[in-house]
Amino acid sequence: MYKKYLAEFIGTFALTFIVLRMAVEGSGLSVFVALVASVTLGLFVYTIGSISGCHINPAITLGQLLIRKISFKNAGFYIIVQFLGALAAWYVSNLFGVSQYYSLHLPVRGMFELQAFLAEMLGAFFFAFGIASVVYGKAKEQMSGFVVGGSLLFGAVVATLSGAIGILNPAVAAALLNTNISLTILYITAPIVGAVLGFQVYKFMVDGQ
Repeated sequence: MYKKYLAEFIGTFALTFIVLRMAVEGSGLSVFVALVASVTLGLFVYTIGSISGCHINPAITLGQLLIRKISFKNAGFYIIVQFLGALAAWYVSNLFGVSQYYSLHLPVRGMFELQAFLAEMLGAFFFAFGIASVVYGKAKEQMSGFVVGGSLLFGAVVATLSGAIGILNPAVAAALLNTNISLTILYITAPIVGAVLGFQVYKFMVDGQ
């Protein structure tokens, strides 16, 4: 039972760590970072997908909880270890000489506005919508990593081009934006709303067949 929680911790740690390091090293939160994050997520789908389902994202866990693809108990533990994994990644990243540096690389346009919330929500919607096709078995199992990783890339690009950061992951957002409360709240809540809507819309489409 605990193996799935460990898998979620490791996966979230890895995803958060690579995003933090790339942001710190000057890559910012660009399409290139989104591409690397997408590849990372895709790889973990194949490595831990059979163990935990490879959520490594609280918004995805909540979305699956509301379509009854995960129990309330497991969802609760998943979210806890996901945030712990992100916190551990932030701590380890700081050991490499990082302090209050992340926010210097973030885009300014729309970040405190409704536009940013809607953009991040829209990106998370498409991200979760793609994952839902795997959850409901509509995408071939062999292609699951490509579909999930590709959905993250597409969602992140949509969010970025629409005026948001394109994190799409509350745990990663908490680690990346921890020095700014208003930004942290925005980038935690927007992906949750978008992911829940993405799963619900896909569920409606599948159930209506």
